Amino acid sequence: MEFREATAADTEAIRSMAEESVTASYTSFLSEETIEDALAQWYSDEATTDLVESDDTIVLIAENDQPAGFSQSEVVGDGETIGHLHWLHVRPDERGAGLGSRLLTRTREALLDAGAERIRGFVLEGNDDGTRFYEEHGFERAGTRSIQIGADTYTENVYMESDDADAEWRAIEERQLEDGTTVFVSYGEADRGSEAPFYSAYESRDETDRFGWFCGNCETLDNAMDAMGRIECNVCGNKRKATRWDASYL
Repeated sequence: MEFREATAADTEAIRSMAEESVTASYTSFLSEETIEDALAQWYSDEATTDLVESDDTIVLIAENDQPAGFSQSEVVGDGETIGHLHWLHVRPDERGAGLGSRLLTRTREALLDAGAERIRGFVLEGNDDGTRFYEEHGFERAGTRSIQIGADTYTENVYMESDDADAEWRAIEERQLEDGTTVFVSYGEADRGSEAPFYSAYESRDETDRFGWFCGNCETLDNAMDAMGRIECNVCGNKRKATRWDASYL
């Protein structure tokens, strides 16, 4: 899976992913007309082009042969510098394998690199899966705000990244290695790398015995750790480097 910033060439793919994601996530509590209004408001041709071309917005694409999801975020200064994660869209047929967690991890990294101190996420009230996603990833509800869709006003829940550094992410993906070995990659346990995060890999789903480190850049476990705890991928050269926010993943 490759993660990269969106370009003008991704405009149609972004609109397609947003339509699939919103339709799958919101039909249980929003009318078809409201969903159409939302897509027209946020992801029309003009709005999507402006989104990709904006210097203030970070649009990150997750791509596996074809675009599978994207996030939309920005850095806002309101007393402290906060990263606002407005949308995290994953195609319905790509859900359930940890992609949302990986996209959140990479988006968080991009926001912190852009100067954010903490991350704030937003999810429409009634989206139980979205609420559960934030809570499982160490976010706490911090209030609500109003959002306009068409002619109507809706409530959006606001989630703030928890100060609890021990909050665990529970996104586990089972992966088969070339030699037939099965490992379980925890996308909630990440150490930042020069090209992409390294994720903890375990011998079993209960995460009791560590197998090694999974490189998020080239998706291999062929790496080495020295006595100082530095990790380097033998395939792509991705290197673990210490940062001020590594502790939040441990």
